[in-house]
This record gives sequence, structure tokens and C-alpha cells, in this order.
Amino acid sequence: YRINPEASQATFQVRLFWLDNVNGHFTHVDGDLAPGPHPESWIVNATIPVNSVAMTSSRMRKMVLAPTFFDAEHHPVIHFVSNPVAQSELTDGGTLTGYLTLRGITAPIQFAMEPERCAQLSSAPCRILLRGNLQRSTFGMTSNRVALSDRVDLNLSITLQRETR
Repeated sequence: YRINPEASQATFQVRLFWLDNVNGHFTHVDGDLAPGPHPESWIVNATIPVNSVAMTSSRMRKMVLAPTFFDAEHHPVIHFVSNPVAQSELTDGGTLTGYLTLRGITAPIQFAMEPERCAQLSSAPCRILLRGNLQRSTFGMTSNRVALSDRVDLNLSITLQRETR
């Protein structure tokens, strides 16, 4: 399966001054769902170009692309690779664990995975919904601690399309 970049997105939310939230979304998610090392297991491999971030405020967008946040100039992509996940967890929901690389730092992360019934032999698109959070400080984002929460909610809506060969 390939991740359909036009039909997939990642959203994030971070608390601002404990009163409001800063919201953004990445309009491009690319990658694949490849067979894992065990029968009926899969590995999710996703890449997000940092410059695909969209926000309602151009000032906030500039701030998140700056060196103190995503540092898009030096780290143009965010990468996630999962640990092997059983087909049954993709179907019934569960926890997806793996490693996120952000700003050149790789750290473990886990997502709650919504159940999704994907027909294995169908060419119809299949969507996986993931909900998780990370600590900004884990990835070297330690500035603006007074204004911005350390916790960032990260959600992905990944649309899978069976590869045609």
C-alpha cells in the first residue's frame, strides 16, 4: 500500500499561554505500508515535508518554520517508522508504536489507532486515523516555554491506496 499524499494529512495543536491553542496541519504525507517481518504484520513508513505546514496566520506559520520550532531550513522532513503492527490491530484498533524523527532527533512515540476495516484485496482506499502526543523538549524545541506548552497533540489521517503493479 502507498500513502496517498493528496488525501492524507497530519494536524498538530499546542497550547498557547494556557488560554488558546495554536493549530496547524501538514497538507502532504507520503510513504507506504509495507509487509512486516512476521506473517500478517505491517510497517508504516511516513514522511512529512515541513514546508507543507498550513496555518491560519502567516506570522504563526513563519514562527513554526523557524529554527526555534521545526527548523525547516536544516530539517526539511519529519519521518515516522512504526514497529511491526499486526493486521488485527489495523482492523480492530490499538496502539501503533514506532520512532519519530523531528529536527534530526529520533525518539519513540505511540499513537492510538482507530479501528478501520480495510478490505485486503480491494483497490478501494483505506484510511488509518492515529492520535498521539509528543513533548517539544524531546526534539530540542525548548524556547518559548512560558508561551507554549511542552506537549503537542499530533494526529494523522492516512489514506492508503493499494499499489498497482
